Amino acid sequence: MDFNGQNLTPEQQDQLLFMMLVQQHEQIGMMGLGKIHNPATEKIERDLSTAKYAIDTLTMLEKFTANNLPTELKGYLTQVLNTLRLNYVDEKKADDTAGK
Repeated sequence: MDFNGQNLTPEQQDQLLFMMLVQQHEQIGMMGLGKIHNPATEKIERDLSTAKYAIDTLTMLEKFTANNLPTELKGYLTQVLNTLRLNYVDEKKADDTAGK
């Protein structure tokens, strides 16, 4: 199958699409955490509920793909989730500290 000029097998295409899906939710999460700017507005727009949505969505994806992913994709998803979760906890602690 031809995908963006690359000759990929159906399995490779599925893996690429899976990674792109994870990346999209990673970016949504990082924007919600105020770690990267929103490309539509070019502004940092921190919204922890948006970050939580992205984390929850990826957690559901991890749950429903358990024992069905190649090692590399499982590791990638785990790494993205760990990064988002740790940053989320840091941001929540910052909110809690600022509120005291």
